[in-house]
Amino acid sequence: MPIIVAGQIEVQPGQRQRFLDGSQEAMRLARETEGCDDFVVAADPLDEHRVNVFELWHSRTALHDFRDAGPDDGLTSLIVRARVREYEV
Repeated sequence: MPIIVAGQIEVQPGQRQRFLDGSQEAMRLARETEGCDDFVVAADPLDEHRVNVFELWHSRTALHDFRDAGPDDGLTSLIVRARVREYEV
């Protein structure tokens, strides 16, 4: 069953570009991973502290296999709050 991961991440003031730059490798790797149809981390156009996330995976297994093998980018320290959910479609 396809899985959508979507939501918002609030980053520390002045750290959004650093977060986005640091997310590029994960986006590239995810898009090259079998089972990933889309993976985007993008700046919100209205809120300078917000980053929007959208991922589309063939299955929960493909998603979790990537998460388990994905890079440890050290970006979690920049996150103030995350509201990201997984949806079966």
